[in-house]
Amino acid sequence: MTRKIINVKPIKEKQILKTFTEELRQTKHPERDYLIFCIGIFTGLRISDILNLKVSDVQNRVETNIIEIKTNKKRTLNLMQLTNQIIIYLKQEHDGESEWLFPSPRDNTKPLATHQYYKIMQKVAKDLELDYIGTHTMRKTFGYAYYQKTKDLPTLMTILNHSSQAITLRYIGIEDEQIKESLDDFNPLN
Repeated sequence: MTRKIINVKPIKEKQILKTFTEELRQTKHPERDYLIFCIGIFTGLRISDILNLKVSDVQNRVETNIIEIKTNKKRTLNLMQLTNQIIIYLKQEHDGESEWLFPSPRDNTKPLATHQYYKIMQKVAKDLELDYIGTHTMRKTFGYAYYQKTKDLPTLMTILNHSSQAITLRYIGIEDEQIKESLDDFNPLN
């Protein structure tokens, strides 16, 4: 079986983002699936780092430190905007027994697998007819939204742990946007 390769992009339009999150709240595990997505778009964490979180990392905290799996670098997460959603999830859906914030439904001694959340995102994407959604969409959406709000490229580059500003712009889809905009009004005869 061959997997379709998709060009994963950020969700740039607020209405699509709102609709996507509303659809996540219609899944079998609405609070879990919504919280995973929110952590991704509020922090820019990779899915592997999100699913590696433990209850002790987030419960009763507004800030937490983790070591990113891919880079092995320390990262401080601001959880202030996520506190209420974490409380709701822990009360309504978490089994209370697993140390993992998002335990596997089959074995709560293990975290939810990346491919399991990918399938959830793909179902929502298919329902909304979006062909650019993957788990990295969360991280890219964070980057795009952060850049649009702050225009602080050096800080974003540091948060995403990129080696250059050009990489960061390309990663969040700004480079393509800027090229398109520059060509829209381009007329060598004027």
